[in-house]
Amino acid sequence: MDYKQILTDLARALVDTPDAVNVVETVEENDVKLLLTVAPDDTGMVIGRHGKIAKAIRSVMKVAGNREGKHVTVEIE
Repeated sequence: MDYKQILTDLARALVDTPDAVNVVETVEENDVKLLLTVAPDDTGMVIGRHGKIAKAIRSVMKVAGNREGKHVTVEIE
């Protein structure tokens, strides 16, 4: 499964500047770490009020990883 592409598609759907979305993927055995960066003006859209959207993004990615026995974490910058 391409976690990087899933996160990229999710983030691009949320922001005003989809070309500024960048995801860096680091894989170590069963751990997948994704670093999401967006334009400074779009950071609030990805995090949401009280972090609700960020939590939802992390939940979706966690479920996607669980289907293949992977531990997926998402960091937002």
